[in-house]
Amino acid sequence: MQPSLTSTQKRIDSIDILRGIVMVIMALDHVRDYFHYAANTDDPLNLATTTPFLFFTRWITHFCAPVFVFLSGTSIYLQSLRKSKKELSSFLIKRGLWLIFVEWAIISLGWTFNLAYQFIPFQVIWAIGISMILLGVFVRLPYAAILTIGLLIVLGHNLLDQVEAAPGFTKNFWTDLVHSARFDSYTFAPDHYAIIAYPFLPWTGLMMLGYCTGVFFTNHYTSAQRKKNLNLIGIGLIILFVLLRFTNFYGDPVDWTTQKSQLLSFFSFISVNKYPPSLLYMCITIGPALLLLGLLEKSNNRFTGMMRTYGRVAFFYYILHLYLIHIVSAICYFMAGHTVEEGVSLGAGRPFYFQASNDGYSLTIVYIVWISVILTLYPLCKWYDQYKSNNKDKWWLSYL
Repeated sequence: MQPSLTSTQKRIDSIDILRGIVMVIMALDHVRDYFHYAANTDDPLNLATTTPFLFFTRWITHFCAPVFVFLSGTSIYLQSLRKSKKELSSFLIKRGLWLIFVEWAIISLGWTFNLAYQFIPFQVIWAIGISMILLGVFVRLPYAAILTIGLLIVLGHNLLDQVEAAPGFTKNFWTDLVHSARFDSYTFAPDHYAIIAYPFLPWTGLMMLGYCTGVFFTNHYTSAQRKKNLNLIGIGLIILFVLLRFTNFYGDPVDWTTQKSQLLSFFSFISVNKYPPSLLYMCITIGPALLLLGLLEKSNNRFTGMMRTYGRVAFFYYILHLYLIHIVSAICYFMAGHTVEEGVSLGAGRPFYFQASNDGYSLTIVYIVWISVILTLYPLCKWYDQYKSNNKDKWWLSYL
C-alpha cells in the first residue's frame, strides 16, 4: 500500500511550528552578530570569558541549522507522496541550484552590504541547496538505501576528524567543501573570497535522515504511534550523546574537560562542534527537537499560530530578517557618528559593512532588537503566507 499523508492537509502543522520556532531563535544569533559589543572580538562559548547569559544566548541557537535541515528532509519526504520519483528528483535539483544562487547573489549581499561581492559565503542555504541536489539523486533509490547512507554519513563522518588531524594532512578547497572547513577562505579573484562555513557531507546526511523520518507522518502510523516513535528516537539520541560525551570516546573533535566550577564543566560538556556539525552536535539538537515535535502535534494557541506562520514562509522570512537586521545595524552605526568610509573598512578581516557592534551593545539591547525584528516581520510573513495559500497554482512559489 502506498503511504499517504495522515490527513487531507498538505502540510503538517507541528513541522511548521517547530520550523518557525527555530527560525525565530536563529534571528537572535544574527542580531548578536551585528549588535553585541564582543561579537567581533570573542567567542561567546569561550569558557574563559563568557557569562551564563551570553553562553546560553549562543548555545540555544545551535538548534537552528540542524533542525531546519532535518525538517527540510522531512518535508521532502512528504512531497514524495504527491510526486513521482522523477518529478521530485527534478524539482530538488532545480531548487537546490536556485538556493545556491540565492546564497551567493542575495543572501551574501544581505550579510555584507558589499556591492562588489568580495565575500561569497558557503553557509546554511548553500548546505541546504547542495544537499537537495544530492538528495534529488538519492530519492531514486529505495527507502532502505537512503536510510543506510544517511546513517553511515551521520554516524561515521567524525572518523574524518582523525584524518584531518593527522600530521601531513593538507586542507584545500575541496576537502573544506566536503568536511574540514571551519570558516576557511579562498581567493577566487583579486580581493574576492569564498568563505566555507558549512561543508556539505554531514548536512547532507542529516537531511537524508530527516527525509526518512517523514515516514512517521504517513497513514501507516497513528498519532500515538508517531509520538511514541519520535520520543523513543529523541530520548535515544540524548542518551547516546550523554554516553559518548561523558567518555570522550567518539563523536566530537574536541573533548570536554573539568573546569573551575560545576557550571563551566557543564558548559564544556554541552559545547560541541558545529563547524562541521559533529555527531554529538546533531544528537543533542535533533534529540530534543524530536521530543518537541511530538509535543507540538496537537498544540493550537496564539504562540504556536505565530510560529506556524514563520515556519510556513521560512525562506521568505530568512532573507527579510537578514536585511532588516543589517539595515538597523547600519542606522545605529551612522547615528553613533561613523562615516561611510569607516563603514566599508573591512578591519580585522570582517566582511560586514556598517556593523553596529563595533561600538558595542549589551545583551539586553540585543534581546530588545531581536524581539523588535521578529514582531516587525510578522505582518509581512502573515501576508505572504496568505498569498501563497491563495495562489497555489503559481509554480514559482514552490521555489520561495
